[in-house]
Amino acid sequence: MAQARSSVIEDIRNAARLNYLDVFGVVVENDETVVLLGPHEPGFWAHVSQSAELTDGLPDPLDRWSKRVIGKLAETFEADTAFPSDGPPYPPFISWALASAQAWLAPIGMLVHERAGLMTSYRGALKIKGEHALSTRSASPCTPCDKPCKTACPVDALSDTSYDVDACKTHILGPDTKSCRTLGCAARRACPISHAYGRLPEQSAFHMRAFLGK
Repeated sequence: MAQARSSVIEDIRNAARLNYLDVFGVVVENDETVVLLGPHEPGFWAHVSQSAELTDGLPDPLDRWSKRVIGKLAETFEADTAFPSDGPPYPPFISWALASAQAWLAPIGMLVHERAGLMTSYRGALKIKGEHALSTRSASPCTPCDKPCKTACPVDALSDTSYDVDACKTHILGPDTKSCRTLGCAARRACPISHAYGRLPEQSAFHMRAFLGK
């Protein structure tokens, strides 16, 4: 029985990877299974940037791409969908991530994923009937880490309890001494796991433009 349950998740993973998505965590909740999906690296941005949504000049291209691709996965696996942009009220992606045994809160208050590090991004989720997988809790990668993320921000905008958005934006729009605007958040880049993940600077720059409303 356990093999049948896990095979569903493997089937979803294999189908998702055709569009450079991957299973970023699994949570059983209220007699259904929430399958979290995030970018599969390397290759995600090179794939997505060629899509119709990223080239048509219309708003919210990545969200529209995510809804199209994950929507097709939902049809294949007879699942419901959830997306971080849905709301308000917004789906509890942070709670799902923490319950998945694959993500934790980093010392700077952001989610850190076991494979993506501080480059964690959830493009959406599938919600399928029944219990299809159960994860075992593993240790946070931050425990043995020297925590370079805590000192990487040039304006100390991040802590485990707060985020100074104004200080962050002022730096990015000013001298930007650590190239956060073009390479992505310096604190995220400092994470050792992030180094091995393979996310391209072009994707980080895209998200930074969205953060700045550009």
